Parts: sequence; structure tokens; C-alpha cells
Amino acid sequence: MSIESIHPLSIVLFLPAAGAIVIGLLVKEARTVRITAALFTFVAFALSLALFVMFDRDGGLQFVEQAQWISSINAQYYLGVDGLSLPMVILTTFIGLVAVFVSWKINIRTKEYFIWLLLLETGILGVFCSLDLLLFFLFWEVELIPMYMLITIWGSGRKEYSAMKFVVYTLFGSAFMLAGILTLYYSASPHTFSMVDIASGAAILIPVIPLASIFFLIFIAFAIKLPVFPLHTWLPDAHTDAPTAVSVILAGVLLKMGAYGMIRLVAGFGDGGIVPGVAEDYAKIIVVFAVISVLYGAAGTMRQTDLKRLIAYSSVSHMGFVLLGIFALNQLSLSGAVLQMFSHGLITGLLFAMVGLVYDKTHQRQIPLLGGLARQMPVICVVFSIAGLAALGLPTTIGFAAEFTVFMGSYNSTAFGGIQTCVVLAVLGIVIGAGYILWMLERVFYREPKAEYDGVGDANNMEKAYIFAFVGLILLFGVYPRFLLDVIAPVFSSWG
Repeated sequence: MSIESIHPLSIVLFLPAAGAIVIGLLVKEARTVRITAALFTFVAFALSLALFVMFDRDGGLQFVEQAQWISSINAQYYLGVDGLSLPMVILTTFIGLVAVFVSWKINIRTKEYFIWLLLLETGILGVFCSLDLLLFFLFWEVELIPMYMLITIWGSGRKEYSAMKFVVYTLFGSAFMLAGILTLYYSASPHTFSMVDIASGAAILIPVIPLASIFFLIFIAFAIKLPVFPLHTWLPDAHTDAPTAVSVILAGVLLKMGAYGMIRLVAGFGDGGIVPGVAEDYAKIIVVFAVISVLYGAAGTMRQTDLKRLIAYSSVSHMGFVLLGIFALNQLSLSGAVLQMFSHGLITGLLFAMVGLVYDKTHQRQIPLLGGLARQMPVICVVFSIAGLAALGLPTTIGFAAEFTVFMGSYNSTAFGGIQTCVVLAVLGIVIGAGYILWMLERVFYREPKAEYDGVGDANNMEKAYIFAFVGLILLFGVYPRFLLDVIAPVFSSWG
């Protein structure tokens, strides 16, 4: 029996949703709910690792599943992964498992919480696995409902406002994306939603409107999700008011949906992408916005007094590096952009987990009101510091490997004249980043200890397990990034 006949992607994709159904129908006791969620997410993560081990490093789509879905419009249930999507699948299943443990102390409507959390994981996985545009759009929308519910019910502060703002921004982008997808469908001959057929030329593209219009209809949805300045304002609010586990998922994988969609659908050059030639025409404008995002996010971070908002603005800055790598439009910069997506997921996911631990122990997130915590919580201090140093690109961490690859690829790009200036300006974001990360660590952990925090606890054994897992992966891929690059690079070898 071949691995394809077992449908491994469908199993990984729907395991979290199956866990949600089991919890909804069969489980009542809160502890059993947590254990069931952990079991289903662990199996999904283990299976995604098995796919990574079996993946052929020579490239190409693998573990493909294809079946007729809506025959009247030629829509298919079409799944598959390559070196672009497989790292995102592994990242999602890992973050999903961690999110369950981060949520272990949730005691308000526990059953409903874990149901929404597991459904959110399936929605995100579906985006990374889908090769049919209609299926892709369906999963893109599915994640919206769990995110709204998780923030609205279990969030804090202005949670209703932040959740609604997230929904409005996402739906605004989705409306444009749907228009772009339908335009692509009617432009393809024969009509098809297959990304593979459109990109390969098996379906001839005869645009009913200019290709540039299709490009921007789809691009705007991804720009909001990434997010790109000035479409970023939903992100700090969502992060600030979301529960910790949701912030971990939001930073870890949800933002990557935007970058993934850009690479898969609109940023192709040569033989890549489904709207060929357009990315080169507008690369300069988009790279300028990438640099603005990097510098604005870094500068905005310096002004924050809330730990969550600080990390949220740092996400705007670091995702700007991803956008730079994508629209530098060469093989190395694109490989670096994917590595940066994975890097940001691990590092920022860990940073939000650490903020959650600090808040759980001290019930405080305001930086001026914290101080001297290294004495009370040494493990949290050390791991928070490692995450911060990885975020500013310290060698031997994945942050350095990813940013170095992005900068090298972008600097040597021939996408447009003057791109080297943009890269140099973007590197300033690293300098500012070193400032805000080190200043934050100094204020929170290394100033005069405050009496009100005497006796606060350090990380317990479960918390140590998942934060050490983050640290291990950050260092593993930092020391030997080829584990990922050997999978990622073949995707772009035929582009150009």
C-alpha cells in the first residue's frame, strides 16, 4: 500500500477538527478535554514530522490527493505539499500542540475553548495544503470564525472591538480575493480553480481584465494578513486583547498565511506563480512598502509600554523582511523569505508564550511596573532572553540564518535598480530591533527588584517543556538551517 493511498494530508488536516468533534460529543470533564486536545494535536504534529522525513528533497508536489468536489464548476478537493507548504504545515501542527499546553489553565467554558482552538488549527492547515483556489478560499474564511470567538469570549481589554476589527479587515481583503479568484477562473481555458493547472499552463490564461488587476485583487488580502503598512493596525489590537495561546497562534502561523499566499499565487516570476510577469512590474513599489513596514514596526515598538503590543509591533517589522525577500524575486531571497516565515513563527510564538508566563506569575504586562524579575523567575528570564536575542538575529539562532539569507538574496537581486539601497535601509531595522529588545529585557528583568513580586513563581515543569522545545528548535535550525533549506530551495530552482 502506497503512502498516497492512506491520504496522509487529509489525516493531518482533519485530525484537529476530529478532536473538536470528539470533545463536543463525548467529553465533559475539563481535564479530559485538555488531554483529548493534547492527544489529537500531538498525533497531527507527529504525522507532519513523518511527512517531513518521507519528503523527497528533489522537490515537486508530494502526498497529492485529488478528487472531484463540485463537478459542475470543476472545483476539486485537491491537496498537496511542496518545500513551500510543508514547513508551514509542520510549524502549524507544532504551534497548535504548544497552544494546547499554553491553554492548560483555561477554566472558563473549557470545552468550547478547545473546540474553537482545534477548529482554528484545521482552518490554517487547510490554507497551506490546498491546491484548488476555491478550497483555499474556503479554509481562508474558516479560520475567521474561531479567531473571532476565541478573542471575544476569552480575551481581555477591548476584546469585542479587537475581534470585530480583525473580522472587518479580513473580510475586506477576502472580498477582493474572491473577486480575483473568480476572475482567474473565468480567465482560464478550460475553466478551473486548480493552482497547478493555471501555473503550469495546462489551463491557458486569457485574462478577462488586465493581469495587474487580478494581481492586486488577490494581493490586498495577503497584504492585510501579513500585515503590510498601513494595513497593519488590526494586529496590535488583536494581540493585546487575545488570550496568550491565540497570540501564539496568531504570530506563529496566522500571519504566515498572507506571506504563503503571496508566494504561491502572485509573486511568481519566470515559471512561478499564477499571474506571471506582474510581480516584476510592481516589485519596486512593494519593496518600498516592505522597508517602511520594517522601520515603522521597529520604531513603533520603541514607544510601547505593554509587553504584548511591543511584540506585536516587532511582528510588523519582522514580517517586512519576509515581504522584502518575496519581492526581491530571486531564488535565494525567496528561500530566505520562507525560512524567515518559519523563524518568525518559532521566535515570536515563544516571545508571546513568555509574555503569557510573565503575566500569569505577576498579573502585570506594563513594562514600567515590572522590574528585577530575574531573581524571582530565572528560567523565564533566560528563555525570554534567548527568544529576544534570536529576534534580533544573534548568530547560531534561526533568526540570524533567516535574515542573513533574505538580505543576501535581496542585495544580489536584479528585480529593479536601487534595491541595494532598500536592503541597507531594511538592515537598520535590525539595529533598532537590538535596541528595543535589549531595552525591554533590561527594564523587565534587570532593574531593581520590586517588593510586590517577591515570592512569584517560576515556570513549572509543563511550561518548561514547551518553552525548551521552542528553544531547541530555534538553536537547531540556527546551527544547521540546511534541514529546512534543502526542502525549501528546490521549489524555486525552476523560477527565473
